[in-house]
Amino acid sequence: MRKSYKKIRAKKMHKKQKVTVTIRNHKDTIFRMIFKSKKELLILYNAVNGTHYTNPDDLQITTLENAIYMNMKNDVSCVLDMRMNLYEHQSTFNPNMPLRDLFYIARLYENLVVGENIYSSKRILLPTPKFIIFYNGVDEQPERKVMKLSDSFAIKGEVNLELIAVQLNINPGYNEELKRGCPILYQYVCYVEKVRKNRETMFIEEAVRKAVDDCIKENILKDFLLKNKAEMIQMSIFEYDEEKHKKFLRQEGFEDGLECGLNSWKETIIEILEELGDMPDYVKETILSETNLGTLKKWNKLAAKADSIEKFVKSSNMHSLRENINS
Repeated sequence: MRKSYKKIRAKKMHKKQKVTVTIRNHKDTIFRMIFKSKKELLILYNAVNGTHYTNPDDLQITTLENAIYMNMKNDVSCVLDMRMNLYEHQSTFNPNMPLRDLFYIARLYENLVVGENIYSSKRILLPTPKFIIFYNGVDEQPERKVMKLSDSFAIKGEVNLELIAVQLNINPGYNEELKRGCPILYQYVCYVEKVRKNRETMFIEEAVRKAVDDCIKENILKDFLLKNKAEMIQMSIFEYDEEKHKKFLRQEGFEDGLECGLNSWKETIIEILEELGDMPDYVKETILSETNLGTLKKWNKLAAKADSIEKFVKSSNMHSLRENINS
């Protein structure tokens, strides 16, 4: 008979050594707060897996509560019938989620096998993992997106390590059957939509407070909001600011990357031309002042073909550019 996860854990608890715990400096997310409840988490588990388990006590929560790796934490994970589900909630698309999930599952398995001899000839049974990402950001995403760790490998070909995560879009109009199977997930989406709509005409704190009050009146997350109203408001404001910050960083990163790319092309062109002889100052200045990537790529090809700076200047029409600059 297949051993249960709980029996495997019970067998080795007396062997478990004391481990150093990193103090968490992150607040819980609203998603994490909602699904701390075994009852609600079991409903979500059933909706995701198409199962019909009824006893919340059969489910074991394995979320990484007290350990953060690389400034990240696992949202929710649980084990039922030797199946480990890892759930992450994202308001911004993150192509690195398979890599993050790899870190999470490695830490969870590490916790599981404490006290076991991984060098023995006896195979250690592990819960089968499933990685799900619940996406409800404002950027367009498909209803279902399969994300593979191997997509990030620099060299393509034989894959000796793989991790597959599935991103499910839970915005209105997407994965409605899933949300019908888990009413509190549907209500969470409704709450987020109210905050976003309010935010169009209100400051964030006012938008959140009104959304909370309206949800309570409309029986949306009512019990949860009545119990956690103050923390819910605080976390919603925090998450909204964090989402804006991430978008700012992405834009800033794009701009930094573009500038870095332009500079790289400029340096390459100048290096090629310097091998052809003395370069007039205006040629170098024109290259350094160019901000169009397409023009720089064109100049790079012309420089590679030219056997003199004069031919490059003529083929690139740089004389005309110089006249325009001077005028």
